[in-house]
Amino acid sequence: MVQTNLHPTLTALLIALALGLGGCQNLNSGPENSLYQQLGEREGIANVVEDLLYLIVEDERINQQFKGMDVAQFHHNLTDQLCELSGGPCAYTGREMRELHSDMAITDTQFNALAENLILAMEKNDIPTGAQNRLIKQLLPLYPDIRNL
Repeated sequence: MVQTNLHPTLTALLIALALGLGGCQNLNSGPENSLYQQLGEREGIANVVEDLLYLIVEDERINQQFKGMDVAQFHHNLTDQLCELSGGPCAYTGREMRELHSDMAITDTQFNALAENLILAMEKNDIPTGAQNRLIKQLLPLYPDIRNL
């Protein structure tokens, strides 16, 4: 058991805060802990995207949607997009989401499968759960354009 010199009331408050935050949030939200930095900056994001690509290839729910794509271009564009969405210095210059996905007829199952694989790729790269949740929150507004709703 860990010994602390904290007053029992302070210890209880810290535990309550941690539980209330779901253990997922970082209490220090300064610029040194930006989402971009928590994702490992551009290199970390590129590693997540690379692992995501491997998961896509193995996932029969979605791999047909990605057949024939330019893997290097996809990797570059998605890395830039996640970098930009996380507050990094990158600029996504790829096509608009609605235009890009207009002929794909993506289902909820496929959308969710890709999101699941993204989470698995982030877990593989030791991205903190709070950062994962913050990135997913940034991606959610893209849902209607990807699904063409």
